[in-house]
Amino acid sequence: MFDAKELSRKAVEAKSKAVATYSNFHVGAALITNDGKIYQGANIENSSYGLTICAERTAVFTAVLEGERNFKAIAVAGDTEDFLPPCGACRQVLADLCGKDLEVILTNQKGEINTFKLGDLLPYSFGEDFLKS
Repeated sequence: MFDAKELSRKAVEAKSKAVATYSNFHVGAALITNDGKIYQGANIENSSYGLTICAERTAVFTAVLEGERNFKAIAVAGDTEDFLPPCGACRQVLADLCGKDLEVILTNQKGEINTFKLGDLLPYSFGEDFLKS
């Protein structure tokens, strides 16, 4: 079992590491494996905006690079009063690499938490089943 508030705190901590040179919009993520290991990510911007990477993808790519394949939840924190959900690209990557049962924990600047299943945030998603012949 994991503590959603602690995972959210790790996402807020990761947010401070963001490189948001152009937008000044800082986002942090914390991804926890089934074994309890936490991987943090932050958005990293580039002057060629399309090359910017979101916090969620930074965290999951780092975890996968380290050999992780089984994930329980991801927490996301941004510079917003409301809850900040993953963008569409991040939802797709998370669906492919973490599965639709991944718990997505959103936290706002007040420290409030809202939780979803990834499958609820990305219904009718494209996936590996479409690529099988």
